[in-house]
Parts: sequence; structure tokens; C-alpha cells
Amino acid sequence: MNAQRGMSRRDALKTGAAIAAGAAMHRPSFAANDRLDVAFIGVGGRGGANLRSVTKQTLVGVNVVALCDVNNSSLGAAAQQHPGAKTFSDFRRLYDDLKNIDAVVVSTTEHTHAFATLPALQLKKPVYCEKPLTHNIGEARRIMQAAKEAGVPTQMGTQIHASSNYRRIVELVQAGAIGPVREAHVWVGRAWGLQSEEDAKVNKDIVYVTEPPTAQVTPPPEIDWDLWIGPAPMRPYSDVYLPGPKWYRWWDFGSGTMSDLGSHFNDLPFWALNLEAPTTIEAFGPPPHVDLAPASMSVRYEFPARGDMPACTMHWYQGTHKPQILLDGGIPSKGSGMLFIGDNGMLLCDYGTHTLLPTEKFKDFQPPKPTIPDSPGQHEEWVLACKNGTPTSSPFSYAGLLTITNHLGNVAYRAGKKLEWDHVNGRVRNAPEAEQFVSRKPREGWSL
Repeated sequence: MNAQRGMSRRDALKTGAAIAAGAAMHRPSFAANDRLDVAFIGVGGRGGANLRSVTKQTLVGVNVVALCDVNNSSLGAAAQQHPGAKTFSDFRRLYDDLKNIDAVVVSTTEHTHAFATLPALQLKKPVYCEKPLTHNIGEARRIMQAAKEAGVPTQMGTQIHASSNYRRIVELVQAGAIGPVREAHVWVGRAWGLQSEEDAKVNKDIVYVTEPPTAQVTPPPEIDWDLWIGPAPMRPYSDVYLPGPKWYRWWDFGSGTMSDLGSHFNDLPFWALNLEAPTTIEAFGPPPHVDLAPASMSVRYEFPARGDMPACTMHWYQGTHKPQILLDGGIPSKGSGMLFIGDNGMLLCDYGTHTLLPTEKFKDFQPPKPTIPDSPGQHEEWVLACKNGTPTSSPFSYAGLLTITNHLGNVAYRAGKKLEWDHVNGRVRNAPEAEQFVSRKPREGWSL
């Protein structure tokens, strides 16, 4: 895969204008009452939820013209709800057959996101893709470049990004409520990956597996296992991968907790602090496993100054790893959350709440007037963008940078050393051995 040049934060900050202009240039021309012809790739589980939500949009009518899934049971159930749609098990055949679709929703497993998304962008079709945007950094750079060239509305599925709470937090940070922020901490209780005995005590619902199964097991009749494997290295079917989200724990298919919840939780400091790309990344945890992501680990990212914002560090913790200030009782306890530490105070948050600390200092604080408009919802934003060229809040120009940053935490963990990241050229400066984790060659028959 050829390295693509990185995109600047300026690209991401110009999202509204760029998406609107690009959409107006390339999207189909719609009359006021026209319906949007949408293809859905992945229609079970999360894909089924996306299908239901997108088709319920009332501001713009949505016509389901194609359904695709490697699970014939999921495909059949969706087809019963949308009998006029063509059905496919292989999304490559969908693109061969349908050239006149208006937009595409991608809800496959992480390791096929880029492969299902790229053809739509090459056809200049708007895309909604579930998080994380891609399976690795090389794929993210490829998709970002394709989206920039296509100039069509894009959206990564991080539904919490559309919440009013996140917007109010971003406004507080950017208005200087706690002064310049030089440190942010993000922690989640979920631990998807190879467990230690300590992990197993707090995650009793996860089966302890240490090695990939090698026994030849016949897949369930409704699963096309070859298509499910897609661009990943072939391995025998096993119920340690399916049903989802078991596959998240295996490097070949996912990236553990980081790529999943990092898309939601790291999103907030990434947005509020105008982050783009870290300069150094260092991870801490048990020795890396060749096949399985870790259940518990932590990462320290260093970011340079941005405009009038000072250089800062962002810390990620998953599983049993927690910020020391939380362990010491310096802030109220939260199982998962985010903490901004500024020169004049702290801001403690989670999905639905935020609190300025110390409370006594901020008891009379008046928040700034809202400057970020509330969102009608992630799906609604994208559907409206497809029709009208209006901006989305998590386009690939932004979501790609967030995805790369999350993946870099895993790259540092797997490489076992502090990395120096060259964002422009998409490579690790000081550790050539880490490049094997930055991108991978797809299995024969698959390409980007």
C-alpha cells in the first residue's frame, strides 16, 4: 500500500465548508420530494440498528435498494423488511451490479470497513461507516485521501459525538473555563482481549482464551466464512470469533478495547483540544500477544501546541488500569470517564454528565452561551448531508485522525517501545519494526 500524505488539522476544521462544497459538486441532484437510494452493507447486529435508524428518517425519505451480509440469516431477516431491495453476500458484487445508488451505509466487522467503504468513495457516493473507521493506520490514510478526492458527505458512526453533553464540554474547554489544558485522562472499564488472572476477576463474562483454535470446524450453514474472513489471513472457523463482538479481541479482525471505545471516549479530548496527531506514543501493560489484544493496558500520547493551546498529554486506560488521581480519591469515582486538567481547575465527564472541579471554586460559575449547534443525531446529519450538502460532525477528515491516534496506541503496545510518529509521511521514525503494525497486505483477492 502506498503511503498517503497526512491531512492537516486545517482540513478537519474546514469540514463544514469542504463537505458542503464537495457534496454540491458530486452528489446527485435531488428534487424536493426525491427519496435517497441507499445500499446497506452489514445488516445484522449493529448493522441492523443502523438500517432501522437511517430508514426512519422523516426529513429525507430513504429507499433501501440493496442489502448485503455474509450471514444469510441476517440478510434474510432484513430482506423481509425491505422486499424491494436486491440482496448480496459479497459487497464487491454489490458494487459491480449497482452503479446508480445514492449512498452507502457500512456496518461490517472492523477488518472489512475500508474495503467496503473505498469503492463507494471511488464512485463519489456518500458513506456512513461504523467505528472504528478502519482496521489499521494505512487503511485510514487511504480512506481519508479517497474521501478528500470524492468530496462527498461522510460520517463515522460515533453516535455519542452528536450528544448535547459533548458539545457543552467542548465549549467549556475551548472557552477557557479551566484555563489552558495540558493534561487529559480517559479511562474505560471494558477489557476485551487476552486476560490476566486479575482481568478475569473483574470480567467474568469473557472466556479466557490464550491461543487461536486450529481445529477444523464447519461454520454454521448461514455464515459464508471465506467472505467473513475477507482481507484478513485465513484461519479455521471457531466460536471464539463469532457471534460478535468476540472478534474484537483478535488482532487479525479488530484491535481490542482501544479501537472500539477509543472511538467514543478519546473523541471528546480530541475534539475539545483540537488534537491532530501525536508526536510520541508510549504504551504500558503485559507482554504483547501475537494474536490477542490486551484486556488491560494504558497509553501516554504527547501532542504539540495547537494555535493558542499549549502542548499536552493524553492518557488512555482500559480494564484494570486507572488514572492515579482516581485511585487516590482525588476526583469522584467513575467506572469510565474523561478528565481535563487545566491551569485553573478540572473538568470531569462521561457520556451524559460533566462537572467542574473543585466544586467550591466553581459554585457560582456561569457556563458560556452555546456556540456549537445541537445535532439532530448522527444518522440524521448524514442523511441530510446526502440530500442537501450540509456538514456532518464526524466526517472522515476528522474521524480518520482520531482512528489513527487510537491505532497508534496499539502499535506502541505491540512494538514495546516509545514511538516517534511522522504524521505527514505516516510512518514511525524510530522503530522500523513497528511498521508491520501500521498496515498489512490484504489476503489474495482483496485490495485497496
